[in-house]
Amino acid sequence: MCGICGELRFDGAAADLAAVQRMRDALAARGPDHAALWHDGGVAFGHTRLAIIDLSAASDQPMVDAATGCVLVFNGVIYNYRALRAELVAHGHGFVSQGDTEVLLKAYAQWGEDCVRRLDGMFAFALWDPRRHSLLLARDRFGMKPLYLAQDGQRLRFASSLPALLAGGGVDTAIDPMALHHLFSLHAVVPAPRTILRGVRKLPPAHSLRLQPDGLRWLRRYWDLRATRPQPQPSEAEWIEATGSALRAALASHVHAADVPVGVLLSGGLDSSLLVGLLADSARDLRTYSIGFETLDAHTEQADEFAYSDLVAQTFGTRHHKLSIPNSAVLQRLPHTVARMTEPMFSHDVVAFDLLAEWVGRDVKAVLAGQGADEVFAGYFWYARMNAAPGLPVQRFAAHYVDRDHAEWRRFIAPDFHVPDVTAEWLEAELQRPHADGFLDQVLRLDVTALIVDDPVKRVDNLPMAHALELRVPFLDRALVELAASMPPELRLRDGGKFPLKAVARGVIPDAVIDRPKGYFPVPALKHVRGPFLEHMRDLLHSRACRERGVYQRDFIDALLTAPEAPQHFTRIQGSKLWHAALLEWWLQTHVDGAPLIA
Repeated sequence: MCGICGELRFDGAAADLAAVQRMRDALAARGPDHAALWHDGGVAFGHTRLAIIDLSAASDQPMVDAATGCVLVFNGVIYNYRALRAELVAHGHGFVSQGDTEVLLKAYAQWGEDCVRRLDGMFAFALWDPRRHSLLLARDRFGMKPLYLAQDGQRLRFASSLPALLAGGGVDTAIDPMALHHLFSLHAVVPAPRTILRGVRKLPPAHSLRLQPDGLRWLRRYWDLRATRPQPQPSEAEWIEATGSALRAALASHVHAADVPVGVLLSGGLDSSLLVGLLADSARDLRTYSIGFETLDAHTEQADEFAYSDLVAQTFGTRHHKLSIPNSAVLQRLPHTVARMTEPMFSHDVVAFDLLAEWVGRDVKAVLAGQGADEVFAGYFWYARMNAAPGLPVQRFAAHYVDRDHAEWRRFIAPDFHVPDVTAEWLEAELQRPHADGFLDQVLRLDVTALIVDDPVKRVDNLPMAHALELRVPFLDRALVELAASMPPELRLRDGGKFPLKAVARGVIPDAVIDRPKGYFPVPALKHVRGPFLEHMRDLLHSRACRERGVYQRDFIDALLTAPEAPQHFTRIQGSKLWHAALLEWWLQTHVDGAPLIA
């Protein structure tokens, strides 16, 4: 719902207000309704507001608590803010606004740093406490709201986007080789705290960080997901009933925490269709939005799912909107999409999200979407394959998910950037964390607490917020995720995956939507690297900037360019390796070199 940024000095100097203003200005698209700065000596905050809860100036930020002197900049939404407000009033706190920002300030006044444990929502915030002379940074459990950090011996800066930190200046933009290994192994996932740039880090999800001007810092994990069975175990019917109840509660909280209309992105798949079906009885004038693309040719897949989204919209009488995008518009849009990427993102649907968000953002400020359901309820095809595979956990996972093995990575990446197989080391450590009953419990927990943060959650925030559109994801509600994690994985895998959701959906939405084969967001002009798209990839990878950067081994790039659609040039989950290589170079030229056009 907003953009936040700021600086804390460690050297006794006054905060650099010009740098903070540059960062704030770089976040203008995230919050067109209000912008302001606050500073006091060595600390300064900037904020841009997208007004969704309490549209009055009383909820503008940076917000100062008159009782404590604490100052807050906050991005996101606290879905349980009304319940927290009532509890805080009972404790004697008074309020001057009707929004969730002040509730967060008062929650800190009442419970201190432990207030984050009470928050249900998506959030990233910075809070300056003049009484303790300390800065508190925090991020929600699933990393739905970003928080990037750049620190040296003189100061720490933070911002809602990586490019905003770069706008502040003084950031080390050298490539982090370990992040490079993650990026090309986990299809653009770079687990926190790293980013592709050595001088930029990100606060991990479900963590808070307290800092003092003398440089002391305390990093704390405030939540962990347990993937263990309750005793006694519920019956199948009880699991289904609990799923329906938890989803309805999540949906209600996501819709009611808004003082503006909330629409639904209706893809035509099970997840978004179920959201519409559950909302239909209670929501008046429900607005739904679907996007599709021109089919590339007679030999490629259908590039829209309008047959299903139309069926759902007609069934529930929504105010439905459809947008069909020609392939030429996709290619024309790519430079703008890359310029809006806070980090490199390989998924083909990033440009779709960019186009969709721009279109929907002209009509509403907030929408619901079905992202997260596949990770939470085991909807992807690779889960069953991993489960049936032999070997150690990390081997079973990597064989069906990792984009390229370490030996291929070494042939692809220039020796100056070589590192050990740090991705396998990270995966093994994450899979072996305690409180997971079995292999699939380990995998699904890893997905929903770490991998999902960069794909798809990052683009769910990044691209819509670039058009002042807040996207809410009920399937990543904390209580729903905790419920799913406690289920037997076999229940979620049944019937091709997402069995509990299909059972809840039966009788709510048309059977044709429930029983259809799983679809993906097809963008044929990007999936099939040919024609003008291929030539642009060639120009990027042969550019002077790319050659001088020296990240890639040229013979490997030449092989990709010679046969971009050869089977060996697609990843295990069917991503184009050529697109991966070109996208990173394009992002670096745009954000680091400052030259979005080919040199």
